[in-house]
Amino acid sequence: MIGPSSLTARVLMLATAWSAFALVVISIVILQLYRQSAERAFTDLLRAQLYNVINSITIGDDNKLSGSPQLGDLRFSQPETGWYWIIEPLGTFAATPLSSSSLGSSNIAVPSILAAPFNNRYERFYPATDAFKNNVLVAETEVVLDGEGRAARFRVSGNLSVVEDDIRSFSRNLYISLAVFGFGSLLVNGGAILYGLRPLDAARRSLEKVRRGEAERLEGDFPREIMPLANDVNALIESNRRIVERARMQVGNLAHSLKTPIAVLLNESRMLERVQSDLVRSQAEAMQAQVQSYLNRARIAAQRESLLARTEVEPVLERLVRVMRRLNPDKEFHLSVSPGLALAMEQQDVEEAIGNLLENAARFCRHGVWVTATVGTLPPGNEAEGPRRAWLAMAVEDDGPGLEPDQIKEALKRGRRLDESKPGAGLGLSIVREIATEYQGQLHLGRGNHGGLRVELLLPGLAKDVA
Repeated sequence: MIGPSSLTARVLMLATAWSAFALVVISIVILQLYRQSAERAFTDLLRAQLYNVINSITIGDDNKLSGSPQLGDLRFSQPETGWYWIIEPLGTFAATPLSSSSLGSSNIAVPSILAAPFNNRYERFYPATDAFKNNVLVAETEVVLDGEGRAARFRVSGNLSVVEDDIRSFSRNLYISLAVFGFGSLLVNGGAILYGLRPLDAARRSLEKVRRGEAERLEGDFPREIMPLANDVNALIESNRRIVERARMQVGNLAHSLKTPIAVLLNESRMLERVQSDLVRSQAEAMQAQVQSYLNRARIAAQRESLLARTEVEPVLERLVRVMRRLNPDKEFHLSVSPGLALAMEQQDVEEAIGNLLENAARFCRHGVWVTATVGTLPPGNEAEGPRRAWLAMAVEDDGPGLEPDQIKEALKRGRRLDESKPGAGLGLSIVREIATEYQGQLHLGRGNHGGLRVELLLPGLAKDVA
């Protein structure tokens, strides 16, 4: 999946943005260079034509300007083209000016020396507008024609639309070429990026299989840049598995070592007098329940962050409800589970938590118990988990007398029983809360829609299953 938080999307967007920026800069630079080259070529052309005109003009025997420049360009003979040559006598030289037939009877204004100074070659170039509204560039120089010092001003003009049309044509072709190149580069870059990041996507899919319990380690042919990471993750998974197994073994050993002494105490309590027997038996049973509770907490702490912990919600709840219906044939049990839900917990922890809630609900309900499982919301204080973790809301509700707010606080205390007429050790809700807390979840008690107690557990789920 490619999204704002996807590495593939980030690389593609960065590559696309950089390519677009680079192509824009390249097009601007190329156009600027081409414009400079076109304008320089246009200026050189006017200079060459200017000196061609100079070489074609002399002073005749009648003291008049004579000559017919042949520039090899029909535009100098066609009217209103913007291509003209003009020869004007200077000073006391009173000859008749000459001009190309394209100029007709009009003329082009001559700017002052300050407005357009001569260069070191005694030439000057300046823009002008002729009588026909053509924007032209004029090349001008002044030449002494004979030994008597008679001089003339020579001017040749060219229409600047030629340069602009040439630049427009070049820019259009350039934009088309760069667009094709950019689109092709985008496809190539996108393909290269997607191909280059495929190993990361394969590693992600392999890790998802581990989280879903479909595999026990990252499997795949990863490149050498990713292989160390895959090896470290596999080593971490294996280490986590060994820790969990060792904790389970120690829990089992401790439970086995305490089982016999507690059983002896319970057996011996029967031989005591009534008062002492009840006291010893109740304390031994409480000790047995508390030992089991702390053993469960140790086991949960050992495997809480395990990637392999996964429990399908629907089959577990169906099995628990089926057992409760068999044990309580006079009560109705209603189950509603959203499809595809899975908890990131060990199955026995789920069974113990929900089982305790079902036992309490069956004990205090009048007619029925309602069990629901839906997608929940992130509990306050756990925002750091972000999109990597989803939450499931597991609720057990009955139609019994329920609890008042002050009674809820007492009910959550270990060993406290609000109704001494009902059997139990008063550990059920506290055990459920401890399990929820160890998994960084929450436990909420309140009044339900059916008038009785509603207990809601917010437990960690697997994001892919509840998305």
